[in-house]
Amino acid sequence: MTNDKVFLAFDCGATSGRAVLARFSQGKFSTEEVYRFPNSIMEAGGKYYWNVFSIYGHFLACLSDLAGKGIRPDSIGIDTWGVDFGFIGADGTVLSLPRAYRDPYTSGVPSRVFEKVPSDELYGVTGIQVMDFNTIFQLYAQKEEGFSPLEAAGRILFMPDLLSYMLTGKMVCEYTDASTSGMMDQRSRQFAGGIMDRLGIDAGKFLPVADPGFTVGTLRKEIADATGIGEIPVVAVAGHDTASAVAAVPAADANFAYLSSGTWSLMGIETPSPIMTSRAREFNFTNEGGIDGTTRFLKNITGMWLLEQCRAVWKAEGKDYGYPALVAMAQAEKDFAGRIAPDDPRFAAPGDMVCEITAAAGLGALTDAQIVSCIYHSLADRYAEVLDMLKGFAPFPIDKLHVIGGGSANGLLNQWTADRLGIPVVAGPVEATAIGNVIMQARAAGLVNDRWQMRRMIADAVEVKVFNPNG
Repeated sequence: MTNDKVFLAFDCGATSGRAVLARFSQGKFSTEEVYRFPNSIMEAGGKYYWNVFSIYGHFLACLSDLAGKGIRPDSIGIDTWGVDFGFIGADGTVLSLPRAYRDPYTSGVPSRVFEKVPSDELYGVTGIQVMDFNTIFQLYAQKEEGFSPLEAAGRILFMPDLLSYMLTGKMVCEYTDASTSGMMDQRSRQFAGGIMDRLGIDAGKFLPVADPGFTVGTLRKEIADATGIGEIPVVAVAGHDTASAVAAVPAADANFAYLSSGTWSLMGIETPSPIMTSRAREFNFTNEGGIDGTTRFLKNITGMWLLEQCRAVWKAEGKDYGYPALVAMAQAEKDFAGRIAPDDPRFAAPGDMVCEITAAAGLGALTDAQIVSCIYHSLADRYAEVLDMLKGFAPFPIDKLHVIGGGSANGLLNQWTADRLGIPVVAGPVEATAIGNVIMQARAAGLVNDRWQMRRMIADAVEVKVFNPNG
């Protein structure tokens, strides 16, 4: 690499978004967070929405800030959560706000869908585990409601594609995000029109699915002029945030499992093709799109949600524990024997997580330190259970676990996980999603050729820590 390049990642989550700037020079890169903004679900008329216009406004504010500092990125990429979508009218107008996946309007919808398309048939085509908020169930619920924006829509765009459209005026349907919908045929990698027809969902409202790594368009002239940033290209990166995170795994070869660790944990393997056997369905594994046509074969696991909800209870009692204190508490009770099943539905929306965990452990009253130890040990145990499942599906030996995301900074949990798994745990990068976003932009610019070269560059740029079993 001879020319310096600068790429901007907009990484949008359900509670906050941020902009990360990456500078590439001489085969190396560095990243810097340059803007952060809040995001939240809003209620209106008994329905729950994402304020996409607020997100868009923050994008413009960030671009104005950068222009004011004389920084002009070579391209922009956007990643968000999956499944949610917005509507575009025949004249190009954004119709309504996108409904939010936590809106309970999909409760009970899967069973009604399965009356028309049996669940085993749906899984055999889409490979997606059943969750009430999957796009297919949202659209079916909206059809039942007679939701006006759906009826008036000319096109339906997933969240990263909707935001790209608002910036460029160009429409795309990027593969990794479309793959989370529960409507994509995993083998053809296009929408399953036959199944959608049986449910009264118009597949013609969606664009053909396209691989990540191409240029969507340039910023609209109005935006370029108003912000002073110029007409910068917008690249369709791996738009689903977990796909971007997995793209940033600094692995040297294919013999690994990954754990994207945060409020929720996503544990899986990267495979050349989907795994949609009856056994995969029985174990509730999901198949989502990755880069280079790969599949992210993974399982959703309750993660730091358990601890975050306990922290909220303790804070209300006047005990505001920081993460270093929590780690010290767990270490002090490292031999505590209490365990829970992290994925038990009782922990999904408890009134009091501390009471719920205490009851589930069945050992009487617990100290705060014992509860933290119980959570960490129980997560490590669950990771070991899921890894054993993955070994039964993986077409390769799993030699190590790469932990990415915020949870990769938790050294004690990483060590306990390595001890339970019996294989090394490689922790980092913490900022995996943003790094995956910018590295795909670097690839679109011709700076890297494939995911292995991307991963070698990441391994050279980020600091990781290896936790060996019983280390």
